[in-house]
Amino acid sequence: MAENFGPRLIERLRDQGGLCLGIDPSSSTLLEWERPDSLEGLEYFSRALVELAIDEVAIIKPQVTYFERFGSKGYAILEQVFTEAREAGLLIIADAKRGDIGSTNQGYAQAWLDDRSSLRVDALTVSPYLGVGSLYDLFDRAREGGRGVFVLAATSNPEGRQIQRARSEEGERVEGMVLGSIREYNRRDEGLGSVGAVVGATRDDVAFDWESMAGPFLVPGVGAQGASVSQVARMFERCIKGSVVVPISRAITQAGPSQSAVRDAIRRFADEVRDSF
Repeated sequence: MAENFGPRLIERLRDQGGLCLGIDPSSSTLLEWERPDSLEGLEYFSRALVELAIDEVAIIKPQVTYFERFGSKGYAILEQVFTEAREAGLLIIADAKRGDIGSTNQGYAQAWLDDRSSLRVDALTVSPYLGVGSLYDLFDRAREGGRGVFVLAATSNPEGRQIQRARSEEGERVEGMVLGSIREYNRRDEGLGSVGAVVGATRDDVAFDWESMAGPFLVPGVGAQGASVSQVARMFERCIKGSVVVPISRAITQAGPSQSAVRDAIRRFADEVRDSF
């Protein structure tokens, strides 16, 4: 079995810090970069961000839907982005939010977590709302291949809270059940496990002992959504150094289209994240 994702992540983040550069080529962002909302604009923006990420951050997080909207040609560009990122030694989190049951999850695992796939990444975001247990094929495949999975647990968008804060018949909140299930899975490994949680930076109201989860955290919401790096540092101050990934996209790319300005923004956030954890 390959080295677990958790230790690999810790090693990289201890060296370069926890900033993750989000690659979100939405229609509005491409236009802000004075590029057409087209395949040409998609390719220019995405490859430029990969180049800017090299030597500045350890991880990138492409938002898959912005490539998917262009169909197979968009996926071809996404594969190109993955290839260039791997060659540069960057870790890749695919923000794809997959998740189903049974053989369907096996298909997702083969697409995103299999060494033979051109879409293979280091970690994948998944949705648990067909039951966390239905994701175990994905968890097992990730663990066996030294890859990771980040499960949506307590997200930063207000719409999610109605479901995530709902209570079971036993009175436990759904977000707590998801986090507890991740903790139970990670207990089969020593140290930091391969299954992590997506927890919004604005969600300081979650009644859970973060340190006990023994897995990594993907913490969106810094910048455009109003949260700060210091908020994230306070939330996870007792967690293992190198276990918290802070993705930032819009707050960095809005410095474009000047690539030197974007690089400066990456460095500012990278230094702030590194100094805070």
